[in-house]
Amino acid sequence: MRAVIQRVERASVEVDRRTVGSCGHGLLILLGVAPDDTPDTVRRLWGKIAKLRIFADPQGRTNLSLLDVGGEVLVVSQFTLFADCRKGNRPSFTDAAKPELANQLYQQFCQTAQQDVTHVGQGVFGANMRVSLVNDGPFTVCLDTEQLSGSRRR
Repeated sequence: MRAVIQRVERASVEVDRRTVGSCGHGLLILLGVAPDDTPDTVRRLWGKIAKLRIFADPQGRTNLSLLDVGGEVLVVSQFTLFADCRKGNRPSFTDAAKPELANQLYQQFCQTAQQDVTHVGQGVFGANMRVSLVNDGPFTVCLDTEQLSGSRRR
């Protein structure tokens, strides 16, 4: 599983010119699912994201987590995080999970986040979406569960 995490003042996602999800101060999470991801992968990744100390404390140091600041979340599915650009100029997406598994784990990720966060906005899985955000910092972190666990994807 891969995630691009952006600390935001606010973010929103539109489908067909209609806002379908949003969040205030917190995190925009672009989420990609791999074929070998499982419900355990979801729990490990959310656990890491929820506790990342990327929000400022009163002294201005990044010592606080999303949970510490009571932040909100917007999660947008993005299979393109698994783009393979090694050959030619057209990315291959064979490293991304099939839609059925990806949607299942995306929904589980959102449900897992809802256990800790009062507001979790979502995009629409598989839709063409327009994402808007005001990045706070800017502060962006990329996580890959393969690197978090020390294993290597082939």
